[in-house]
Amino acid sequence: QVQLVESGGGLVQAGGSLRLSCAASGSIFSINAMGWYRQAPGKQRELVARITSDGSTNYVDSVKGRFTVSRDNAKNTVDLQMNSLKAEDTAVYYCNLELRIYSGSGLYFYWGQGTQVTVSS
Repeated sequence: QVQLVESGGGLVQAGGSLRLSCAASGSIFSINAMGWYRQAPGKQRELVARITSDGSTNYVDSVKGRFTVSRDNAKNTVDLQMNSLKAEDTAVYYCNLELRIYSGSGLYFYWGQGTQVTVSS
């Protein structure tokens, strides 16, 4: 069993910053990739940022230059630093992990419980 605990959401004014954190624990052999998704009311969940085990990153175009994803492999944590926030960044943000639970296993996907980010204009 794998548990993901998210923290750091909240209410911020446009132009402000927030930092989201996600910590994973449990039966983890290795983590292939870690990332953040978001879902705004009435919209589909979308990938915001993702970072692989070798540090490669990708971002949705709308956050490039404003958001930075980072990970600590030793602590099994992934953070999302969000700067210059806009009203359209308002959503529930979900941590996502792609991991193997033992050597040679397939990839398993786990989600955090979600944390609300609200940006007031």
